[in-house]
Amino acid sequence: MQLVSGTKILDLSRPQVMGILNVTPDSFSDGGQFHALDTAVAQADLMVKQGAAIIDIGGESTRPGAQPVSLDEELNRTLPVIEKISQNLDVWISIDTSKATVMAEAVKAGANLINDVCALQQEGALAAAAKANVPVCLMHMQGAPRSMQLAPSYQDVAKDIAQFFQQRVAACLAAGIASEQIILDPGFGFGKTLDHNYQLLQRLSEFKALGFPLLTGLSRKSMFGDWLGRSVDQRLAASLAGALLCAQQGASIIRVHDVEPTSDVLKVLQKTIEV
Repeated sequence: MQLVSGTKILDLSRPQVMGILNVTPDSFSDGGQFHALDTAVAQADLMVKQGAAIIDIGGESTRPGAQPVSLDEELNRTLPVIEKISQNLDVWISIDTSKATVMAEAVKAGANLINDVCALQQEGALAAAAKANVPVCLMHMQGAPRSMQLAPSYQDVAKDIAQFFQQRVAACLAAGIASEQIILDPGFGFGKTLDHNYQLLQRLSEFKALGFPLLTGLSRKSMFGDWLGRSVDQRLAASLAGALLCAQQGASIIRVHDVEPTSDVLKVLQKTIEV
């Protein structure tokens, strides 16, 4: 299994690490750390050296209660970083956005993948993604980022999300997006209770039946903090456990803040499989 974006090919025969680069002042874990261009590019360079195959660049926080960002502000935050990284590093670049214009401009600037927490449901997003002709990641979220944690409920969390994916995949295919360009993300922490998140983690392998690569993002999330009583900066061990469980159940892309230790975990897993 592989992803193709222009001349770039990403081998998904083993799990790949996606490094998170939030160029925002208010993201839940690293907000404000990489807001400046030089700092952001230096962090991307470090993550590539640590084993990241993809750098995921986001210009708008999607944490619960985060304030919306204007189109111009999101473009100003992300495009210079994308351009600089694409010019200087041999790495896949992902744009983390739900706005059609940001998708289009980011791909023009050098992005290779569109990562949308709204699964291309915002105005113009489907058409923009189809025209961009790059892989897309469709994430499940119940509700909207500002209100998603207000009493989320499901009849069966895994089956409900699978049904959502089937609907969004059908919409993508109808819009002209090729099936081999689609990635699915069950959206840990996005409109899910603590138990929902752990049920998803337990049943992640069920989504492989849909036939698409899976992307998972559990890094430093409240599902670990709430259960273990750990602050954001004390969730590394839990995040690594989550990454390993996801990889063992077939996740192709693991989205993380802590690239080097996650890469080590996945290398140990791969060696165990291959020996």
